[in-house]
Amino acid sequence: MPPKVETSTPANTMKPVGPYSHIAKTGQFITISATAGVDPATGKLAGPDIASQTKQIIDALEVMLTSAGSDLDHIMHVNVFLADMADFSAMNEAYAERMGDRRPARTAIAVTGLPKPGALITMNLSAVTRD
Repeated sequence: MPPKVETSTPANTMKPVGPYSHIAKTGQFITISATAGVDPATGKLAGPDIASQTKQIIDALEVMLTSAGSDLDHIMHVNVFLADMADFSAMNEAYAERMGDRRPARTAIAVTGLPKPGALITMNLSAVTRD
């Protein structure tokens, strides 16, 4: 019998904007749903610019990964969804600043809209546990 899929949304992350959990985990595999740059304390975007939203997303992803027994070093792939590809360079700067030397596989695409009003970016990822 395949292992059960466990789902969760840590208390110190933004509330999902739909009927889903932020994290799904089975065995050592973790997937985290698209996350906007929302400050969980206020429910508002971390800022109006791509840099502040990007850094907030990575902070939230780190919280979620920790709650699932992982960390930023165990990310396999990140998907980046940009409202405007003109923000790609500034997003890359903020992403590199927050991720340090970590360079998981990544895809970045522009989309026509994002679910959170005012969001310039969302990211989702696949990772594995530390063990």
